[in-house]
Amino acid sequence: MSSSRPRVLVVRHEDECPVAGIESWLADVGVGCDVLPAYQGLPVPAELVDHDGLVVLGGHMGADDDADNPWLAPTRSLVAASARAGRPVLGVCLGHQLSAVALGGRVTRNPHGGTRALLPFGATDEGLTDALTSALPAGSPVVHWNDDVVVELPPSAVALATAPDGTVQAARFGERAWGVQFHPEVDLAVVRGWADGSHPVEEQAALGQLEARLSELQQPWAALVRRFGEIVSAAGLEVSAAVR
Repeated sequence: MSSSRPRVLVVRHEDECPVAGIESWLADVGVGCDVLPAYQGLPVPAELVDHDGLVVLGGHMGADDDADNPWLAPTRSLVAASARAGRPVLGVCLGHQLSAVALGGRVTRNPHGGTRALLPFGATDEGLTDALTSALPAGSPVVHWNDDVVVELPPSAVALATAPDGTVQAARFGERAWGVQFHPEVDLAVVRGWADGSHPVEEQAALGQLEARLSELQQPWAALVRRFGEIVSAAGLEVSAAVR
């Protein structure tokens, strides 16, 4: 665990899904990032030792596509170990799906079809008061860019938000472990890089909204990430006090 300011380990799955706004927004609340590009062959640790929290980013692969992406299995193991130890975890899109699978849930293709859109954050009653998701106002537009969804939550997990099609939009997987199906970290350049023409109408509509309103849209996304940083800091202080 870090001996100075708190730090999180960020597992990255591909060039196209960078840490983006997460790094600067965590820095706003005094939390640093160490990005692990696992797709480049760097080993994923079995547990968090030198870090106070874990962020797992998105990617185009499926949560069970281990044959082509051998780092996914150790990433799921790290998520499970961290969540069960009460360490702060935030899974984003694929990271959310990996967290669900790691802890006993199930992920499939979305039966309603792939999503390329800004959708309202559909907070449940639990989501409105949750330690993390209460930082994101209900109805805030958030970026969805996914084909897979969590169709079965792990035992004891709690749905914190649902998308308009009824699928899980955010969940709490443990005392300090969360997943969000949307992307709170993105900017216009990142999303432009994802627009491959597979959903041309939806992609252009989403890009248009981002171009027109990015600064406004990012304010609640930043608040969510900063809240996670505050949770990381508080958890680190608890651990430090316990070992004195």
